[in-house]
Amino acid sequence: MRANRISEILFASFLASAATLAAAPASAQSPYDGLWQVTVVTKTGSCDAQTTSTVNVADGKISGGPVSGSVGSGGLVRVSINGAYANGQLSGNSGSGKWNGASAGVACSGRWEASRQ
Repeated sequence: MRANRISEILFASFLASAATLAAAPASAQSPYDGLWQVTVVTKTGSCDAQTTSTVNVADGKISGGPVSGSVGSGGLVRVSINGAYANGQLSGNSGSGKWNGASAGVACSGRWEASRQ
């Protein structure tokens, strides 16, 4: 049951980031700023099979709640969420990557996909 919380935390953290990032100044835009639909899929472990959310990236920063991370000018994504980690690549209007974490000693991992809204 507790292992299912990893993908829920990942999903909720992306949501929390959206509200925090919306206030970035217009002059500090990066090529990947804006709204993105993100689908998180579990490939191994007993976490939720799939979750989808719309998130915001502002000034290339991902933060808020338990999330810290960034989207570089070249599209490299790196996120840390309470012991879970996600990384990958955005390019143009889409992107993908991997995530992994553990809860109560149970490992979960999978992939994520994103598309610009």
